[in-house]
Parts: sequence; structure tokens; C-alpha cells
Amino acid sequence: MNSKKAIKVSDYSILKEMCQMHSPSGNEVAMKMFLLNYIKENSKNWKHKPKIVCGDGFQDNIILIFGKPRTAIFAHIDSIGFTVRYGKQLVKIGGPLAKSGFMLLGSDSKGFQEVELKVKENKKTGLKSLSYKGKRDFETGTDLTFKPNWREDKNYLQCCYMDNRLGVYNALKIAETLKDGAIVFSTYEEHGGGSVSYIQKYLQENYKISQALISDISWISDGVHFAKGPVISMRDSLIPRKSFINKIISIAKKNKCAFQLEVEGSGGSDAKELQMAQYPWDWCFIGAAEENVHTPNEKVHKKDVEGMIALYHVLMAEL
Repeated sequence: MNSKKAIKVSDYSILKEMCQMHSPSGNEVAMKMFLLNYIKENSKNWKHKPKIVCGDGFQDNIILIFGKPRTAIFAHIDSIGFTVRYGKQLVKIGGPLAKSGFMLLGSDSKGFQEVELKVKENKKTGLKSLSYKGKRDFETGTDLTFKPNWREDKNYLQCCYMDNRLGVYNALKIAETLKDGAIVFSTYEEHGGGSVSYIQKYLQENYKISQALISDISWISDGVHFAKGPVISMRDSLIPRKSFINKIISIAKKNKCAFQLEVEGSGGSDAKELQMAQYPWDWCFIGAAEENVHTPNEKVHKKDVEGMIALYHVLMAEL
């Protein structure tokens, strides 16, 4: 549906900076420290100052508590990547698209190195092996991520790791005016999860929260198009409760927010852990859609970013 309701964004410099950051699943400490510093510097200008929950018992996750929260936003701060096995062998972190020629970055005790991804297919078995071409071998266990190449024009933003730096960016924009709510910057989402269930328990037992919005990035498909608004996902590999989805759609329509409905049979997000965890929570995945998923060239439309922020503003106020 079409709408004039959106929040104009003129400066994407923070998003650009976050897309440059090394934060593969299991090694999110750089993003954690960036966010803590950002929150410290900028929360003084936010309409309401949050309580910050992090540190012991929360690993590299961060929770912001505003006022009397009813709904939690989950935005994962990790990314896909690769782990160095032995010599120049690589193992995937999450589900990156592996293509020969992609440039990767990593650091070990010997220093920083930029290398080239190599994909070789065994013609007999069809199996693919991953390796890298570089001046030296990385130390075993070094994690590598795509080399950033930020591109921006009048309509589009393109770089690696829009998934999920854009979801994090959306959450930070919502934090500027949020009165009542929780924002969770979570870890491990791209590689099986592991943090959301104990965060859910904390929020349920301390704040009686039982519903969540997943601030993450979906994909362009035959039914989802650029510049038509953010996706409200009705299902992926799991199915959220229909009454909660209907409530969200009703709020979006009432506030004349642009959105698209998505139905998929695969894929997942932090919602997987929410649905499988101890307490019964309602959830909905809502986010802009991108092309070139899990590559160095993830591409989103600015109208969808602006629509995403606008929709989250009204949902956090009314849910």
C-alpha cells in the first residue's frame, strides 16, 4: 500500500560506519563497544534516557530499557563471515554467498591482511571447497569478513552487512524518541542463535514484556519490491501468531504507513529463539528488503529505510 508517511533521513554516516565494522558471529565485541560509546555520547540528546543493561551475564549483548516497556525491539549486531581452518582453508560463519573474487579482511597476531576468496568445485561430487589467496597464512581460528565498499546515490544504499547494520540503525533512530520500550542488540543470530532465550527470560521476569518486533532485513522477491515500504512478514520458516500480525497491520493502516506483506517458507531471525524459549511471546519480523543477500553488495532503497523507521515509531507507541 502507498503512503506519504515516512521519516526523511538525510545522513547515513553512522550506518556507513557500522557497515565497516568487523563483527562476525561469536566476535561481536567491536560492535558492542561502538554501540556503548554511541549510546553514551548521544543518549544525552534523546527525548528519554534509557537504563543500560550489559556486562556480566549478558556476554556481548546490550539491552536498553525506556520507561515502562511493553514491547521489545531485537536487532542483531553480528554478521556472516568465514573462519580460517588450517592453512588457507575456510569454513562459513552463517550463510554467506561464496564467490571467487570476493575480497575478505582479517587480523591475527601477525597483523591485518586483505585476501581473495577462492571457491573450487569438485566435478565428481559437486561439493565446493573454500579457501583464500593471500601473501601469508592466517592463524587458525581467525575470522574474516567481506571488504566494505559503501555506495550511495539518490535512491539506494549498498554495502556488505546491511543485514543487519540497518536493523541496528533503525533501533538507534527509534531510541531517539522512545518513551516506553526495550531495545535489544543481540548476538549470534547468523550462526544458530544462543543469546535471545536468556534475554527473553530477563525481560519477562523483570519487566513483564511478552511481545517483540524483529528489526532485521528481508529480501526482494517476486512479491516484495523496492520503494514499496518495509516488509511485515507473515511467516518464514516459523509462523507467528496471526492475531498479533493482524494487530500490527491494523496499526500500520490506521497510521497510513507504507508496508508490504511477506510470506516465505524458509529463513529465520531472532524470532526463532523467542518462539522456542521458556515464555510465550508474540513476535513479528519487520524490516526493509534488500537485493544481493549475504554478499558484499547488499542493496536497499532509502524509501524503505525511511518507511521502516516510521512504522516502528507508531508500533512502539501503540502496541
